[in-house]
Amino acid sequence: MKINVGFIGAGNMGTAIMKGILNSSLNDRIQLHAADPDSVKIESLQSLGVKKCIDASEVISLCKYVFFAVKPQIIEGVLESVGNNISDDTVLISIAAGINSDFIKKATGANVKTIVVMPNTPLLLSEGASALAKDSEVTEQEFDFVCNIFKECGKIEVIDESKMKEIIAVNGSSPAFIYLYAKGFIDYAVKEGIDGETAKNLFAQSLIGSAKMITDSGYTIDELIKMVSSPGGTTLAGLEELNKGNLLNIVNNACEACTKRAYELSK
Repeated sequence: MKINVGFIGAGNMGTAIMKGILNSSLNDRIQLHAADPDSVKIESLQSLGVKKCIDASEVISLCKYVFFAVKPQIIEGVLESVGNNISDDTVLISIAAGINSDFIKKATGANVKTIVVMPNTPLLLSEGASALAKDSEVTEQEFDFVCNIFKECGKIEVIDESKMKEIIAVNGSSPAFIYLYAKGFIDYAVKEGIDGETAKNLFAQSLIGSAKMITDSGYTIDELIKMVSSPGGTTLAGLEELNKGNLLNIVNNACEACTKRAYELSK
């Protein structure tokens, strides 16, 4: 018998997770249900085997595991609308930035089992990086089930829920910061007469390779920087300019701004 898993919201992130399930070995064990005010989004998923629900309450009534894949600005109203449909067996999974289990319990008026997740958009390519935390009501078996869903879409790390807002800058928002950084290099190349597509491909592969060096080489980040930085060479000249601009301080400030906004969204 298949496990019913529901999605309230079928935007980019919700759709990415559903497609991750559909393209994995979990598909044989799971029946997906979804509701979204934009019926076109659901219709495109129906051909893949996702069952369309009328609204969020129907999703809750049908499914043990329910993903809230809606924006943090509207999640409170959605949670309030389904509170009466939640059973003792329901597990709610929120991917909304800044929303914690206490917020969910208060909005639903129920001591509901809650898992909070901070995923990122590379889930669309099954290369996501997701941080997960559970409350004490969730069993290890239930948590493992949800963790396995995100493993099908990339890498996961389990962290303490008290740090779920702070982690947003590290994996949730950081792709946008990396894209902006990449734009600077590609714009420079184009300014110097190098084809933009060529520069994009070379820089993107440099990001991929550098990421693998961070995770797989066994060297610390400081050691990796030193490996590229020959005395008196071009890399050191560039690093000096980055240090003049206090790049690390700028990154820290960006992260702190993310975290501050996450706390504001949770109020």
